[in-house]
Amino acid sequence: MRIATLRTNTGTQAIIVDGPTTARTIEGFSDIGALLNDEQWYEVLLDVESEQFEFNPEDLAPVIPRPGKIICVGLNYAKHIREMGHAQPEVPTLFIKFPEALIGPYDDAEVPEFANKCADFEGEMAVVIGAPARNVAKQDADGVIAGYTIINDFTMRDFQKQTQQWHQGKSFENTAGFGPWLDVDFQPGATLTTRVDGEVMQLDSTGDLIFSPGDLIEFISRIYTLQPGDVIATGTPEGVGHAQDPKRYLRDGETVEIEIDGLGSIKNRVKFV
Repeated sequence: MRIATLRTNTGTQAIIVDGPTTARTIEGFSDIGALLNDEQWYEVLLDVESEQFEFNPEDLAPVIPRPGKIICVGLNYAKHIREMGHAQPEVPTLFIKFPEALIGPYDDAEVPEFANKCADFEGEMAVVIGAPARNVAKQDADGVIAGYTIINDFTMRDFQKQTQQWHQGKSFENTAGFGPWLDVDFQPGATLTTRVDGEVMQLDSTGDLIFSPGDLIEFISRIYTLQPGDVIATGTPEGVGHAQDPKRYLRDGETVEIEIDGLGSIKNRVKFV
């Protein structure tokens, strides 16, 4: 089952996505974040009886418009670790992205003039939390996962490299495509592909993570409580522009498409502003 947040003339609306352009309204919930904060959210989905309607995919908002937390994981694919010149970590490498960075799955990524020299793409599978999680063991993690979606951990490499902390290059406003929907039945292991103007840049299996979603939830939930609607971006495979020779940064007007087999795709045009 796929659920999403749709922009309408009166705000946003949580929907069940039945087909490429068909959906049903989840009455009483303005977005998927609000839905997940209902303890009976899955039962709510099973009881939806609204009529099917047509929608424009370009009207999809970030699947969760304002997550309480967006926790990103760096260095979680072995080949990406090697291409970036790092040692393999013994524990997850975490950093934070703020909700202001998020855009819809088909929105433009807005890159300001002062930060347009080293813009880079990072296609990632994201885990969305569906129940409060504190000190959750790896083997119990599936019980607190609402589902999976796609995110572009859009990165300004020059800002990232200014200090040993990565956050300042990772959270530029209106850059990170997020969606197109939350798939509550998806299981990791599918192929992730990132294309720039149709050219394949990243290609790897989401099952090849060093730290699985269960590992990540166990580690993070020992530090703080994960809440419904929180997002964990699980890391990116090899092939990012910064690691290529010569480096391949994004240019004005190029389109970044990130696809995960069985999960859908997001497609965001880079717009220098």
